[in-house]
Parts: sequence; C-alpha cells; structure tokens
Amino acid sequence: MNHLFQDFGKILIILGIVLVFIGFLLTGLGKISFLGRLPGDIFIQKKNVTFYFPITTSILISILISIILYLISKK
Repeated sequence: MNHLFQDFGKILIILGIVLVFIGFLLTGLGKISFLGRLPGDIFIQKKNVTFYFPITTSILISILISIILYLISKK
C-alpha cells in the first residue's frame, strides 16, 4: 500500500513539472514570432469572418511534447 502512494507521488511531481514547463512555454510563445505563421497554417479572412487553424504549428508542438514525454518516461 505504501508503494502505491510513492508511485502516485512521483506521478504528481512529474505532472507538476510538465505543467510548469507548459506554462512557461505558453507565456513565452508570444516572443516566438514565427510560431502560428508557419507554412501550412490555414488563415482565411472574408468581410465579416476570420478563420484561423494553425495545423502546422499544432503538429510541431505535438511532436515536441511527444518527444519530451518519451524522454521523461524512458527509464
């Protein structure tokens, strides 16, 4: 039973570190000017409607997060 609490505590610590890292990343994204304007990001602007879907940026962020989580989970 004590082993279960230790594992849960480790998971919470790792989750906290990941959340802090994501928080720093999100606050610093405004300083990265090319992010959100990559080739492949969809931007359509009509008279009264603007549609924006950053598909390339989403894929890039997904790959980076996957690599980070892989490196964290690798023992």
